[in-house]
Amino acid sequence: MTDPSTRGGGPADPADLAVTIVDGYVDEPAHFGVPPYLSTYPRYTAGALVDAGVPESSITYHTIDELRDDRRKRADVANADLFIYVGGMTVPGKYVGGTPAEPDEVRELGWTADGVTLLGGPVRFGVGEENAGAQETERDDLDYDFVAKGDVEAAAHDLVANGLEGFGNRMRETQEGDRWARRGAFVVEQHPNHPDYLICELETARGCAYRCSFCTEPLYGNPSFREAEGVVGEVAALADRGVDHFRLGRQADILAFGGDGEAPNPDALRRLYGGIREAAPDLQTLHLDNMNPVTIVDYPERSREAIRIIAEHNTPGDTAAFGLESADPVVRERNDLLVSAEECLEAVRVVNEEGGWRPGDDPGTTPGSDDRVRGPSTGPNASPRLPKLLPGINLVHGLKGEREETFDHNRRFLQRVYDEGLLLRRINIRQVMAFAGTEMSETGAEIAEDHKRQFKQYKREVRETIDNPMLERVVPRGTVLPDVHLEYHQDGLTFGRQIGTYALLVGIPGERELGRTLDVAVVDHGYRSVTGVPYPLDVNDASMDELTTIPGIAKSTAGDVVVGRPYATLEEVPVDTIDLSAYCVATESEPATIPGVGESGIPAAGRSD
Repeated sequence: MTDPSTRGGGPADPADLAVTIVDGYVDEPAHFGVPPYLSTYPRYTAGALVDAGVPESSITYHTIDELRDDRRKRADVANADLFIYVGGMTVPGKYVGGTPAEPDEVRELGWTADGVTLLGGPVRFGVGEENAGAQETERDDLDYDFVAKGDVEAAAHDLVANGLEGFGNRMRETQEGDRWARRGAFVVEQHPNHPDYLICELETARGCAYRCSFCTEPLYGNPSFREAEGVVGEVAALADRGVDHFRLGRQADILAFGGDGEAPNPDALRRLYGGIREAAPDLQTLHLDNMNPVTIVDYPERSREAIRIIAEHNTPGDTAAFGLESADPVVRERNDLLVSAEECLEAVRVVNEEGGWRPGDDPGTTPGSDDRVRGPSTGPNASPRLPKLLPGINLVHGLKGEREETFDHNRRFLQRVYDEGLLLRRINIRQVMAFAGTEMSETGAEIAEDHKRQFKQYKREVRETIDNPMLERVVPRGTVLPDVHLEYHQDGLTFGRQIGTYALLVGIPGERELGRTLDVAVVDHGYRSVTGVPYPLDVNDASMDELTTIPGIAKSTAGDVVVGRPYATLEEVPVDTIDLSAYCVATESEPATIPGVGESGIPAAGRSD
């Protein structure tokens, strides 16, 4: 590690400091920060700096993608009195909105800086050769003056308070975190996606009551919960800065919020969700991430009530990620996993029943004998919207005890979910990353490497036999996806996503202007993506590619439609075997209403939406 006394020489007075924060993005079991997501780390760090006396105007924030796209911005790194890098990947993934920093890039930034340098975030747990699965990691200071072995925001605060001479590694206090969350909200305005395509990750808790062999979340200690009022205050501060997309993603189990770390507290969740809705009445997205299936198994009735509260207040398309990790009982025992396949299946049923209804459904079109709307909402009478809240399944390979039968156990579990008519929003299959401090550090990536070929074949089979038909069930043809943000062009298509948890990738015929948003109706399905057309599609203006994308319209029929234009009504269009009203209007002056969406286009706040 470099001697900081030989670096910088900048002013000790916080009011005179120039600070640059670079966000290399994070992906943790209970925290996400790859665009369009913005994690808590840079926001809380900015707030801690302000709390220590650094003016907001002296704090510069950049993403790693900004520095790649415009190398001139690296001058802000070179010229800063204090340069802070935040980032780190402890789970591998594939990303569309941004590319996480590789270790060599992080090291280069440290070399670029002339001032004092601080490294923090989950990068402190270790780095591999690249951001990928089946990796062994090691702790590395990456040539920075200081490494925050506790909270990077606490380190930044104390480093500034101590005249850039040093700090004692510590975790922040709850009141500090609430204050820094509010004071650091200003930094969102410097994010390149602000304000239209940015969703802020919100922390409700850190740590975990359980100790799965591979997971880094227990390294944060036992569960530590924020109060609902602190989270609501953070939302209010972010909303004042133009943020209207939020995700309660920074926790191991949303059901445990406000409780003892294990049992649900429905009243606390009601205060949390109700307070967020009051603090940001015009919000467009309110989603979550992690929900522990063991909580549903151990506390079924309180969990049902809590899930109903979430589904009442959230926006459609929400996903509760379940950490099954493996359906193999041998792997479960060897790695201290929490639920059996049978128990996880029951948890999937519960979330389907309490949250798997769609805005616009009514009790007569959904399962159940009472007058309450329930899920799973499927079939021809289901509303053409995404369900409110569905489970997702996480499966990890390369764990201790994995064998050939492990892949069969996982296949059978997923097939049972499908055969029961249940809905899963997403199936995440990955190989383990082994970090120091976890039990998997002893095994490393050896098992994952040995099974890599089998893993790839199994993953492909799941995509073909489960993912594709499940996606057709969750988002059948005619489902309307409001506000799809257009991100990139490929093979004559424009691809985009809604903002939210595990948002679907949507391909739209033609190359459209990027950065816009469109309402889209689903017309076809891939393994993990869908094809759509703009909704409502004007049949008098639609291209041949758009018309032939609609199920039942062949190229010759599309030609007949084009020749016969214009049409005053859909009944005049020469198509006999399909209902065009699910996708089209005859004229642009004939507006279409998306079920469950108000006149503003913003999803209504729960209840019957």
